[in-house]
Amino acid sequence: MTGARDAYQDGVVGEGYPAADGWVVAARGELDQDTLAPLEEALTSAADRHRLVVLDAGSITFGDSSFLNLLLRLHHLTALRIAAPGEQLRRLFAVTGADTVLSLHASVEDALGA
Repeated sequence: MTGARDAYQDGVVGEGYPAADGWVVAARGELDQDTLAPLEEALTSAADRHRLVVLDAGSITFGDSSFLNLLLRLHHLTALRIAAPGEQLRRLFAVTGADTVLSLHASVEDALGA
């Protein structure tokens, strides 16, 4: 795979890259209503072009309800898989019940192989 984590736009989203039969979008940092727009654009664009979209969430340190809302909306547009969510995101998904709806995976490789 490529070094997508090295090229972040607007601080929260890296350049997407093709992998297997889908597209991977890497994100990092705190994702809330003030910082979410670049990620929303990247994920929506990927969903328009690919049946499978993987969000590499390994470097996301915080996600709020607007982030969760984005993921749930994208889940209805494409096969969205969330790779490597950290403790805060896993807690957010568990508390809201989103972990029963979203496809969560330990790594990007696991998400692509599922």
